Amino acid sequence: MGLREMKKRQTRQTIAAQATRLFLRHGFDRVTIADVAAAAQVAKMTVTNYFPRKEDLALDLHEEFTGLLARTVARRAPGEPALAALRRAFLDAVDRHDPAIGFADPDFARMISASPALVARLRELHEEREDALASVLAEETAAAPDDPLPRLVAAQLGAVHRVLFQEAVRRTLAGESPDEIAAALNRSARTAFDLLTPSLAGYPHTA
Repeated sequence: MGLREMKKRQTRQTIAAQATRLFLRHGFDRVTIADVAAAAQVAKMTVTNYFPRKEDLALDLHEEFTGLLARTVARRAPGEPALAALRRAFLDAVDRHDPAIGFADPDFARMISASPALVARLRELHEEREDALASVLAEETAAAPDDPLPRLVAAQLGAVHRVLFQEAVRRTLAGESPDEIAAALNRSARTAFDLLTPSLAGYPHTA
């Protein structure tokens, strides 16, 4: 990484860190872009260049989040069904207490849940993640543009991840520890993926 790219990354990290600090202290809806710019000691335009939407200051992992399922499927071992790859990846993420599947600091979870704007943006991110997965499945199966099957499959797989994410947040807000949440998600995930196995165990079909 060159010096210029390193400085850009550092600036982005500083802006995101200052925004999170302000959001946790004052609430997302009460903090303005100007407040974040002042705290990070940058111009307001600099903030919007890095984060076009205010919600993305709070949900800074949105690119990683929306591409997670698609990347898991695209990078899976040859011959491995998509369902098996996603199941394995999710259970591994549970063991890591990965924020991408819903693990969060309780204060952060409360901040997200208290803001209608952030709740709506998170819903959009789940939809974008499902769309990305559908694109990978359509490409792998050479599906016709009017073939609904890749989107139907992505909708089912996306729904499992969305519900489990919401369950992690709910349990966090209820005061459960990360280990307790992990144990519950492990059980629920195995049940959910087992329910999909009869229909999706061999999809997409491989030679």
